[in-house]
Amino acid sequence: MPRSSNRRPLQLTEEEHLYLQQIAQSRKAPVREVQRAQIMLKYHEGSSFTDIQKQVNVSRPTIYKCIDKALAAGIYVGLRDHYHRPFEPTITDEAKAWVINLACTKPKDHGLAAEFWTFSELAKYTRKHAPIEGHECLKNAAKATIWRILNEHPIKPHKTQYYLEKRDPEFEQKMVEVLMVYQEVNLQNEQEKEGTYPSTITVSLDEKPGIQAIQNVSPDLPPEPGDHDSWGRDYEYKRLGTLSLLAGIDLHTGNLIAQVHERHRSKEFISLLMEIDEHYPPDHKIRLILDNHSSHVSKETMAFLASRPGRFVYVHTPKHGSWLNLIETVFAKIARRFLRGIRVNSKEELKERILRAIKELNEEPVVHRWRNFDLLNQNL
Repeated sequence: MPRSSNRRPLQLTEEEHLYLQQIAQSRKAPVREVQRAQIMLKYHEGSSFTDIQKQVNVSRPTIYKCIDKALAAGIYVGLRDHYHRPFEPTITDEAKAWVINLACTKPKDHGLAAEFWTFSELAKYTRKHAPIEGHECLKNAAKATIWRILNEHPIKPHKTQYYLEKRDPEFEQKMVEVLMVYQEVNLQNEQEKEGTYPSTITVSLDEKPGIQAIQNVSPDLPPEPGDHDSWGRDYEYKRLGTLSLLAGIDLHTGNLIAQVHERHRSKEFISLLMEIDEHYPPDHKIRLILDNHSSHVSKETMAFLASRPGRFVYVHTPKHGSWLNLIETVFAKIARRFLRGIRVNSKEELKERILRAIKELNEEPVVHRWRNFDLLNQNL
């Protein structure tokens, strides 16, 4: 028969009991906390220390320590170890500040080849140069030491986050103009009947340059049951050149008007404008949402627009604001569905397949709409 303890029972409130149950059944909490929660629950239920030792699989001193702490200061103290520092820190605050300042620079600023620090390289540089800078405490700094110093703030010099700089002083104004056009188009689409055009037709237009024509040097291997379940492709390939896709999407019908050229100069852009001009009734105005590419505002393009006065109206997206142009969603769709992993035997084949993709999309057109107007409301 197990020996009884002289310790008093552990009284738990309903909230404390529920909390201990959650910790005891948790798969994410530290193992020590899970074990201590189980110890306190079983002691609360009246289990002997011998039974707790067998069921939780911990030593007697661990059980005694956990129960005594819970009885003295509560379950939250019983769950966790009291933090104590046996020795004074050897790394001074000044040394930590030096490491942080170093991490906020680039290795190339210190005569190294790398663009960004790794913790290993940062530790290596610290061990070599910190003593010279008067921080002798860092002469044996390991990678983990550097990580702990930087993690206090936190700073991650090995990672890169991209941002978009607003280089257009009229960014907000141009953004509002584009969003107001989208809002107007949405209202027009709700009012107009199918098959009819409003008096002003809005087309989102842009170029997708640099589409690579890549040729296999060995044939692709089809999937075979029991051997390999996917296509096999040789690592080597041959580059045949690039093509540019110039396209516009009708924001009322979802119809695409596109051309594929080897270059995207004013000549090619005017060719696309001519096709758009022929596509729509002559008594309608065509509003183009487009970026600030040089071919859009060149002398040749302006001369063409002057030959058709009142036919085209430009609405420019801001510089570095191509994400405001809805045609970009079409290009992304084409890249995912048709261009991903494409292999051809010539640039002519690539052109034919891109135009075939446009034809397939036009067979089931999708009206692309701008739905989030929070940016518009914030700037009005």
